[in-house]
Amino acid sequence: MMKNSVRDRLVFALDVDSFEEAERWVKLLHEKVGVFKVGKQLFTRCGPEVVHMVRGEGGDVFLDLKYHDIPNTVASAGVEATRLGVRMFNVHALGGREMMEKTVAAVDAVCPKGAAERPVLLAVTILTSSTEETLKQVGIDRPVQEMVPRLAKLAKDAGMDGVVASPKEVALIREVCGDDFLIVTPGVRPAFASLDDQKRVTTPAEAISAGADYLVIGRPISAAADPVEAAEKILDEMAAALGENR
Repeated sequence: MMKNSVRDRLVFALDVDSFEEAERWVKLLHEKVGVFKVGKQLFTRCGPEVVHMVRGEGGDVFLDLKYHDIPNTVASAGVEATRLGVRMFNVHALGGREMMEKTVAAVDAVCPKGAAERPVLLAVTILTSSTEETLKQVGIDRPVQEMVPRLAKLAKDAGMDGVVASPKEVALIREVCGDDFLIVTPGVRPAFASLDDQKRVTTPAEAISAGADYLVIGRPISAAADPVEAAEKILDEMAAALGENR
């Protein structure tokens, strides 16, 4: 996916519970936002219809279902996401190298690398809501700062295009994966917004300056008194960090 403008780098999280509300947000924000994230709640409620709606309004879709299953099952799901026309979808890197490799190979078979319609294949490293304590509870005794680059390197070696990771770990990922590996960062909060339930957060300018390619932002826009203005402020901050004029 080409990042032709700051707008293309901004992903709005459609964390809503109805088709009508999702459609309202897409119509309101599509001139400011290039990609709309469709997660588990909305996709379970509305299914592929919501993806078609976003695309019909001129937006791209990040299908955020975080596939994590046996390799063949995830690979088959990845093929269906590709056929659905999404611009990004993700799997859990914790599913392992074979799972990711088979997904890449299956997508390659239906949509070769370099094709305009090929989606960006992302791996989730460690969720931004996770802390050292929550990792220990599931038997991972390594610190977040070690697990994230380790999982990112595993994803790259498996042929994935990039990762979803906290902006606080962007520099660590760049160090082991280089500059041509995409990083999509949730947990981004501009100064005017609250932290909500995210634990590892930073501002849009900090995330971009650290090397993030795409920023996923939801409540700082949706909860603002003027969501369009909030999106505009975020775009201005991103552009300034990139040294671009808007």
